[in-house]
Amino acid sequence: MFKYLSLIVLVLLSFTSFSKVIHSERSLYRNIIVDENGNKRCLKFNTKSSKTNQSCIFKDDPQKLVFNYAKLVFSSLLMIDDPKKVLIIGLGGGTLSNTIHQLYPDAYIDNIEIDPAVTNVAREYFSFFENDKITATTQDGRIFIKRAKLKKQKYDWIILDAFNGDYIPEHLLTKEFFEETKNILSPNGIISANTFSISKLYFHESATYYDVFGDFINVSNKKNSNRIILAGYTEQPSDEVIKARVEKLYPLLKPFDIDIREIRSNMISTKDNIDWPEDTKVLTDQYSPANLLNL
Repeated sequence: MFKYLSLIVLVLLSFTSFSKVIHSERSLYRNIIVDENGNKRCLKFNTKSSKTNQSCIFKDDPQKLVFNYAKLVFSSLLMIDDPKKVLIIGLGGGTLSNTIHQLYPDAYIDNIEIDPAVTNVAREYFSFFENDKITATTQDGRIFIKRAKLKKQKYDWIILDAFNGDYIPEHLLTKEFFEETKNILSPNGIISANTFSISKLYFHESATYYDVFGDFINVSNKKNSNRIILAGYTEQPSDEVIKARVEKLYPLLKPFDIDIREIRSNMISTKDNIDWPEDTKVLTDQYSPANLLNL
């Protein structure tokens, strides 16, 4: 009997992976955990569940992107050409900033992160890279954008990627915030927002983006529930222009495990595909029901 139990345990162990916590701390905002599971190192907030991964890298190939959402973000490059100024709200492990720098070494990249502990972890454990063109500012993303407007700053590519461990902070998900963000977007710029295709706020988010930006593009696939919203563009490039950009970008993005050809096939404009009820309430600073997530 003991022999059979031992065999069962060995079989179970062969299919079970174990993670090792290499760093943990309590910051002003959250619990921060860095763990390793084989070749993968991940940053997590609040719990040790794999569902709370905020950023991951492969230790033997750090430039290869792990997350589906991070790959989908680069659909933005089919809408704009050669961004010179990039703003990222929400640093995580800094993988988006590092990847963009490798693609566009002359671009200026401003990373905004409310939690200084996250920035320190990104530097120490995820090789977040900084130089005279790549900065990390400790500040609430909305305050930074308000001040950027006063300074008349403009960005070609704005990436909204702030999460608090549960969802997008509610003050970064309202009509007023999107209007403020729109004000610092360059004339030919693009806003990329990381959100979800399965969420109790899905209809409200969609209605809010549409209210501020008009038609936008949904980018998703069947691999998981990630959704990237592309908004703020004044005119969608023609199919011919997008096709040419796909072929140009394909070899450049391949080392990062980004298949831009596949991503292109998963870009759907709301122009003929509005999928939320007409009477859906827009999220505002006065009406931002984040509690819907807990129903």
